[in-house]
Amino acid sequence: MRVFYENWQMECCGTPFAVGDEVAWRLVAYDAEDIREGRGYGAGARVENHGGPDRETAGRVRAVELVQQEYLARTDPRALERVDRALASSQPRDAVLLPSPYSMEPVPGAHTLEAVGACPKWFESQEPGREPGPHRIRRAVGVLVALEVPDGTPPEPGDHR
Repeated sequence: MRVFYENWQMECCGTPFAVGDEVAWRLVAYDAEDIREGRGYGAGARVENHGGPDRETAGRVRAVELVQQEYLARTDPRALERVDRALASSQPRDAVLLPSPYSMEPVPGAHTLEAVGACPKWFESQEPGREPGPHRIRRAVGVLVALEVPDGTPPEPGDHR
């Protein structure tokens, strides 16, 4: 079965793994709407480290592919100026909350898969530039995993195996 492991799930609470490792994850199946919307990059399920089913699915990792998504990024120059001013005037212990000066939209169908031997703990991402016009950036959004499970049956939506 193919499983999508999102970058934030790994960076927050995941344990890196490699091809050949035995793993046990809480999986949530993608439903028909998720698949129509292109979620999961072709996977049938995703790893859920924050809630989800109580039961884990165990299996052996047979392949790992790094998923890089292309985004259309825009920078709000006024918001960026506010961030720059706050950084220049704040003391080391000051907390300053400001909205992000960046907006990003995934470009449909503009992703790549790269075979890798292991899942990283931290994912590299291009940061949006300072120019206001739209520009494209690439971000690693997770990994697709070929997971060999004993019975070969992926979980169905609502299946809490």
